[in-house]
Amino acid sequence: MACGGFVCSKNALCVLNIIYVMVSLLMVGVAAWGKWFGLVSSFRVMAAVIAVGLFLFLVAIVGLCGAVKHHQVLLFFYMLILFIVFIVQFSVSCACLAISKEQQSLLLEIGWNKSESMQREVEKSLDCCDFEQVNYNGTCEAACFKELTCDPCSVKIQGYADDALRFVGGISLFFSFTEIFGVWLAHRYRNQKDARQNPGAFI
Repeated sequence: MACGGFVCSKNALCVLNIIYVMVSLLMVGVAAWGKWFGLVSSFRVMAAVIAVGLFLFLVAIVGLCGAVKHHQVLLFFYMLILFIVFIVQFSVSCACLAISKEQQSLLLEIGWNKSESMQREVEKSLDCCDFEQVNYNGTCEAACFKELTCDPCSVKIQGYADDALRFVGGISLFFSFTEIFGVWLAHRYRNQKDARQNPGAFI
């Protein structure tokens, strides 16, 4: 049968959703592994990654069930959810790739001022003190503080943040196109008939 047929569309949609299932399980596993070994100190970050992974897993299961059964309602909701996710993810990826250095610095400073515990963790892990200017009359968790050789944390954080934003933006942009492909594939599959069954039946 030609690749544009019913069976090919069904198999392609199943494969796409199996990939989504594997990605979601990988996200949950990596987040749990990072927390277990102490690589991720923030419970909120871990919980957010796990929540996104579980959401992706549920969407993939809905798409997989809809593809296997050619279920019109499941496929419709799968298309709708995937399209909304595409819009959000595409917007976020464009924002990550387009953000300027000044905007990065402003957002990082806002995040820095929100939590003192996070400040201490960053100072200890990156071996830096304060955000813009080191104050040696204060306190700092970094090892360099005793030697009076610390750099401001904004310099080090912005270096990591710039790389992270480019990486996240690029990966997010790539996956957003797989989502719009999934929407198109599900829409096409919904309107196809199974030639192996009654040709006049529309399941």
